Amino acid sequence: MVPDTVLEGARYGTLTLRAASLRGDAARYRGEPRRDALLAVRFGTGDSALILVAVASGQRAAPGAHRVARELCEWIAGAVGGNQARLTEDIHTANRGALSSGLHRLTDRAYGRLRAGATVRGLAPADHTASVRCLLLPAHPACRTRVFFGVGDGGLFRLRDGVWQDLEPDGGERDTVGGPVIGYGSGRPPVQRAAHEPQHPQQAPDPDADPDPTPPPESEPVHGPFRFRASVARPGDTLLLCSAGLAEPLRGEAALADRLAERWDTAEAPGLAAFLADAQTGVKGYADDRTAAAVWEA
Repeated sequence: MVPDTVLEGARYGTLTLRAASLRGDAARYRGEPRRDALLAVRFGTGDSALILVAVASGQRAAPGAHRVARELCEWIAGAVGGNQARLTEDIHTANRGALSSGLHRLTDRAYGRLRAGATVRGLAPADHTASVRCLLLPAHPACRTRVFFGVGDGGLFRLRDGVWQDLEPDGGERDTVGGPVIGYGSGRPPVQRAAHEPQHPQQAPDPDADPDPTPPPESEPVHGPFRFRASVARPGDTLLLCSAGLAEPLRGEAALADRLAERWDTAEAPGLAAFLADAQTGVKGYADDRTAAAVWEA
C-alpha cells in the first residue's frame, strides 16, 4: 500500500526540515496511488552527519510509476550513503567541481538501473522513469553550503527577506552552479523562461553561488538533463525543494506564492501540522501529487 500522505520533520544544527508528500485530488478521484515519493535520511552522526532529502515523481499513467519513484530515491540514497565521507568533505571544502561530477555519475548510474529494468520488463525507457530532485545538507553548524542536484521537472526556490527567488538551474550548461537569480519584488516566482529567450536586464549574478568549470556530463537520462546547484545559505533563509505538482502553481499563481511567503517567512519553522496545512493549500486547476521539502536556516 502507498500512503496517501507522508510527513517528515527534524532539526539538525542550524537547519530545520519540514517535508510532506500528498496524493493529488486527481489521483484520489481515480483511485490511483500517489506517484510522488519522498525520502529523508541522515548518514553519520554529530557535526559530520549529512542529510539527504530526495523527491521523485513517476510518469503519469505509467505502470508502477510509484514504485519507480521510490526505487530511484532509494538507489540514490544508497549511493550517497556509500560515499558520505567524500561528499561531506567536498561540501565542507566547497569543492563544487568534484561535487558536480560525482553527483552526476551517481545519478546517471541510478538512471542506468532504471533503463535496465525497463529492458527486463519489455517497456520503453520513457515509460519506466521518473523525475528526481535532491538536497544535500551538512549538519555542521559552521557549514552553510546547500547542494541541489536532480533530473526532470520540479522547482527549487529560496524565500529571502519575504521575497521568493527561483533558483532552478538550467540543465546541460557548463556553469553547473546555475544561472543568475532575480530578486523579485513580490512573493511570486516568475514563469520559467524558454532557453532561447534573452536575459532580463534586471538580472544580476547570485552572490551566494560560484562558477564551476565542470564540463557537461556525457549522457542524459530520458527524463532530461542533469541539474546541479551549490549555494550558501544565510540566517533567515527558507529553501524549498518541490515536485512539479507544487512548482507549477507556485510559479503560475500569485495568490499561492504570496500566501506561502507570508506563512513561511518566519524565524522558526512551522510545526508539522501547520506545514502540512500550508502544503495542502488548494489551487483551482492543479490536482497533481504535491511534494515539498523546506529548510529553515536559524
